[in-house]
Amino acid sequence: MKISIAAAVGLLALTMTEAVKVNPLPAPVTINWATSGPVKVDNNFRIVGPSHEILSKAYARTASLIKHERWTPVTWERPIGEFPPFPTLSKRGEEEKEAPAPDNKHGSKAALKTINVVVADLKADLQQGVDESYTLDITASGKGTIKAKTVWGALHALTTLNQIIINDGHNGLQVEQPVHIADGPKYTHRGIMYDTGRNFYPIKDLQKQIDALSYAKFNVFHWHITDSQSWPIEIKKHPQMTKDAYSAREVYSQKDVAALIKYGRERGVRVVPEIDMPGHSAAGWLQLDKKAVTCADSWWDNDGWTHHSAVEPNPGQLDISYDGAYKLIKDVYSELGKVFTDNLFHVGSDELQTYCFNYSSSAMDWFKQRPGSTYADFAQYYLDKALPIYRDKPSRRLMMWEDIVLSPDMPAKKVPKDIILQSWNKGTDNIKALTSQGYDVVVSSADFLYLDCGHGGWVTNDPRYNVNEPPAVPQAVQDALDANPSSNVLASVNYGGAGASWCAPYKTWQRIYDYDFTKGLTAEEAKHVIGGEAAMWSEQADAHNVDSKVWPRSAAWAESLWSGNRNAEGYKRTTELSARILEFRERLVARGISASALVPKYCLQHPHHCDLFKDQKALGK
Repeated sequence: MKISIAAAVGLLALTMTEAVKVNPLPAPVTINWATSGPVKVDNNFRIVGPSHEILSKAYARTASLIKHERWTPVTWERPIGEFPPFPTLSKRGEEEKEAPAPDNKHGSKAALKTINVVVADLKADLQQGVDESYTLDITASGKGTIKAKTVWGALHALTTLNQIIINDGHNGLQVEQPVHIADGPKYTHRGIMYDTGRNFYPIKDLQKQIDALSYAKFNVFHWHITDSQSWPIEIKKHPQMTKDAYSAREVYSQKDVAALIKYGRERGVRVVPEIDMPGHSAAGWLQLDKKAVTCADSWWDNDGWTHHSAVEPNPGQLDISYDGAYKLIKDVYSELGKVFTDNLFHVGSDELQTYCFNYSSSAMDWFKQRPGSTYADFAQYYLDKALPIYRDKPSRRLMMWEDIVLSPDMPAKKVPKDIILQSWNKGTDNIKALTSQGYDVVVSSADFLYLDCGHGGWVTNDPRYNVNEPPAVPQAVQDALDANPSSNVLASVNYGGAGASWCAPYKTWQRIYDYDFTKGLTAEEAKHVIGGEAAMWSEQADAHNVDSKVWPRSAAWAESLWSGNRNAEGYKRTTELSARILEFRERLVARGISASALVPKYCLQHPHHCDLFKDQKALGK
């Protein structure tokens, strides 16, 4: 969706008058402010519209939040200041004078008392591809109207409404100028993946993450529920599986799951489940049939990686040569397929370690019975037997990690094109490799979107940290470094290196926002990118620190997926996002979400004074 000429003209006029402080995130596709003055909002304003279970709750929730917060912007976009070559104290003092608050007497005389919501289709379900567009109009005469094709677009409009009604400076409410917004997402799949297999998160903390997702207009909570370390979800047919939860208190009942799905749905967020199979599978499965799991008792790393059985402790994979494993897969999948309401179901399929199957006599027999077979044939055998189980209803669509196609060790030979593939490795190279074959792709490139990266290693008894001096280098190399210190740095794990974080560095909000994930794709290939997810793997995260690891930097990803990372002129608008994301962080904190600080508060009070380059087009197109 492209910004209209009229909207661009309106934005230009607004920039010249510096009339508005509010700066919604994600940036709307089209936002056109007038210049006639503030529109007073009645303290008892109401949001009214169709009688609908989800919308009625949203009307009340939005109005209550606006009235309770009476938000005063902490920072807002302003032109970069002048910096004379020889500044004086008097000049500096003039620049730092606070702009006067808007004068309401020049605005509308009529107060906004009612926002009317109009929805064309109240029955459209919250599923992949549903229309989420809306328009929002606040007129100078005090009329407020939201129009959306579906309930889900209306929810996004209410989120925007919440951002544009602010304190008028006298503890009343106002919209700073009449405004027209026409908005809708660029990508239909926009989310974050949360991992509760490595560490458990109580339901209330997952609900808090759903709140934050909805504030940023994300629409997918990808729930990586299980992994080899723990099985925290109730399976009624096999209740013994949760013996491999970390404790009896760290289990999600099916009642909990239903409550989380309902909570997400009321906020326009889909809960997409993932049971990672056949890799990353030990806990839970071992309680049912030990023959169904191979290499669970092996030493994962083998002190040299050559014969590793897992990429991290603890090892374990489903033995895909064993018929009994497929019976268990069917039991688990069939039950959870009825619990989760989304048409998408993620079935993992990543990081299968070929050496793990050496621990299975059944797998070795499989190869003996099929001379000349490869691990690719073995992967295809699994897929051919598992897909009839996974395709349990006509509306079901499967999602898998890209490894099932692109693994260098164990790719399947023929993966159906209707399976959505989640791309996590090698950036745009793998995205192109998948889309060029006709696969729909969800982008989660680790180099840009893995939120666990850059915090150092977590495996214990690691001698790589037992280094107390920089690495020794030949004198000739040292002389070259001394001559040009910025040209190169020799590093070890403990000095200048990644600190044993395999996917370092830490992914800053600017790194996330600047990622051009469709670069190099043809127009046809780009159509196969349906969206993206940031990934919060939880080896080093739990309910106590997840807020600061995910937020506010993920909001940059939310905007990139909603309206892109470029302005109407085609320039990367990262510098324009600065004020938006800093303000968004302040709102998150005010709502009890412990979002990480991004800059010293000085930078909020002095927009663009903390820029590395004064040139606001330094990033280019």
